[in-house]
Order: sequence, then C-alpha cells, then structure tokens
Amino acid sequence: MVLDLRLLSSFLAVVEEGHFGRAAARLFLSPPAVTQHVRRLESQVGVRLLDRSASPVVPTAAGVRLAGHARTLLDAAHAALDDLSDVTREADVQRPLRVGIMGHGSAELTPAAINAYRRARPEVRVEIRQLDFTEHVSALVEDRVDVAFVRPGPDDERIAADVLTTEQRIVVVHERSPLADARASGVGVADLTELPLFRVPGHTPHSFTEYLYFDDRAQRRSSELAVTPQEVLTGVVTGRAAGSGLRSFARYYAWPGAVFVPVLDAPWESSYLAVRSGDDNPEVRIFRALAVALAKDLGPGISFPG
Repeated sequence: MVLDLRLLSSFLAVVEEGHFGRAAARLFLSPPAVTQHVRRLESQVGVRLLDRSASPVVPTAAGVRLAGHARTLLDAAHAALDDLSDVTREADVQRPLRVGIMGHGSAELTPAAINAYRRARPEVRVEIRQLDFTEHVSALVEDRVDVAFVRPGPDDERIAADVLTTEQRIVVVHERSPLADARASGVGVADLTELPLFRVPGHTPHSFTEYLYFDDRAQRRSSELAVTPQEVLTGVVTGRAAGSGLRSFARYYAWPGAVFVPVLDAPWESSYLAVRSGDDNPEVRIFRALAVALAKDLGPGISFPG
C-alpha cells in the first residue's frame, strides 16, 4: 500500500484543527475536497479514522495511531525538500511550463497557443496535463499546472482568466433520444426538463455545475457520474445519460451514436485561459500574451464557424 501524502496532510489538518472547514482554510482547499481526501484515506486503510459526530472532530483509536505516523512521514518529506532546496533552486531555471487542459480546452486555440509558445520559447519544456471537471480551480491553486484551458471562468479571487472563445451551447444525447431529431433546428432550455444530464462529484466548483446544468434550469440528473468528456460520451452512447457543452465539443467528440443539439435560448458561454493571480513567472506571462493574441485572430472563426 502506498500512502498519498496529500491525503495524510488533509487528515492531519482535520485532527489538529478539530474541524473540516478550518483544516480546508489552512490547506487552501475547499471543505468538500478535504472531506473527500479523508474518505479516500479511510477507504485505503480500511478503517474509520475520525469521529465526525464529536465537536470538535476527534480521531478514533486508529486515527490517533495514524496521526503519529502521518506527522513523521510529512516531516520526513519536508526535510527531504529542504535538503534539496539548493539543487532545486538551480534547477528551477529549467522548470517546465505545465499546461492544464480540461476536455478539449479552447478548441483549435489550444494547440495553436501551445505551438506558438514552443516556437517562441524552444528552450522551455512544455508538459501537458489533462484536467477533469473537478479541477476547474484546484489544479492551479495546488500548483499542479501553471496555465489552464478551462470553462467557464473560475469564480475565485486566486485565479485570473482571459476569454479565448465564446460559443453556442449544445447538449449531447443518444441518437434515439426524442431530442435527437432537433439536431438541425435546435431546442430551448425548457425542452431539457426530462434530459438525464450526468452527475458530477460534490466537490466540483459551483461555477462549473451552474454552467453544466444551465443555471440549474435543466433539473433532471442521471445516475451516471462523469468527470471527463470520455465518461460523458460513454454514458450518452450507452443510453444512460446526456451531457452539455460548447458547440466545438461536437468537432472533438464525434462518437457514433452521439447527437449534438444546439440550445438556442441558452446564453453563449466562453472558454478561458486561467492562471494564478499575481503569478510573476515570465513564462506564464509569455504564454498568456500569445494565447490572448491568437484569440483575437482565431477566436471569431471558432465562435462563429463558417
């Protein structure tokens, strides 16, 4: 068994704070994310670690024992990082630019921006990291990526974002769905009442769920859970769920059995390039400037395809 230090850190913070909310604030995470970390750790070790009925929250007997080990492991990890600090400072010059992409990002603008940056900065390695729907904000806040192609705009003061494309909304349904016949004519939000849109985990950012469910006007939910476009499409083509997205989604995920239907009266939505507010990394500034410049040239063709 390999213990994830992130899970141990969340668990130990709850033990020391006696409260999930205070632990989350200390770690710069959301309370649902901390709760999810603790649940995953409990599932991994196979025993309950916290007594949630107590106020403040207290560890169980197993939790007390694990907390001691967690402190030792985390202290050792921090000591290792401190020991390597001189080396990492020298290596930081060669740090890659980590680009997060949620789904298909900003359609054709995504590869265009990455390729433009590679041409401009050939000496900097670029790492591409695929993000799921729950990482709308957390991938940047937790320093797992430096820039991220996401949608909609993150509602978080720790994040700055630039609009790259603005597109019509669509829903994706099974080819035998009653809505499939409207692939050319389109539907209204009121027509989505019985559409079984897939569910997302509880710690998914609220701004993303508002976008996904058309500000909660599409109220029905499938029993299917999805955090990636591939999981959405799997639910669609097996007739168990439906999805929603931007018009360019259809170009990137044209699966047999899936039909894309425009939602005519839904407000158009944008895709964004998001970065950490105040990030002084010059490579981030270069990538951001290139993406914004390309959006002015290529964006209209994506937002209003011919």
